Amino acid sequence: MKILQSTHEDTEAIMRLYDAGTDHQKKVAKKHWQGFEKSLVEKEIGEQNQWKIVIDGEIACVFATAFCDPFIWQEKDEDPAVYLHRIATNPQFRGMHFVKHIVAWTKEYALQNGKAYIRMDTGSGNDKLNNYYVSCGFTYLGVTEYPVTDQLPEHYNDGCSSLFEINLN
Repeated sequence: MKILQSTHEDTEAIMRLYDAGTDHQKKVAKKHWQGFEKSLVEKEIGEQNQWKIVIDGEIACVFATAFCDPFIWQEKDEDPAVYLHRIATNPQFRGMHFVKHIVAWTKEYALQNGKAYIRMDTGSGNDKLNNYYVSCGFTYLGVTEYPVTDQLPEHYNDGCSSLFEINLN
């Protein structure tokens, strides 16, 4: 298993994984992704913020990183943090606990980039997912509300998310 930067050649595979992730969310949760613009993925690849987990030459999981997330984290965005977004697992590799591997990798990545926190958010109201993130080392910080903005993907339009954090200090 390797964690590598995604390339523009991965764009279609990433989009398929996001579609598969949305389909899975529709089965197991009340809230789900509403789809993503290809331009968002291409921008993240160009900025070197889109990552993939590769097993035996196949993309098993993808995720994105960012060093700021002001709409969700508001005043806490001033803290030095790595934000994880849009973790999507290839259905053929589901159950391999990729978030735990992503957390281990992100701890190193955060420290290399002078960051003190790893943060992520998810749609509120999914206790099973919340408990899984806690089992991966995150502290559940509760639910935050924020104004609707066109700066975020469409699934954020309900105006609230569950927040998670790992303090690296």
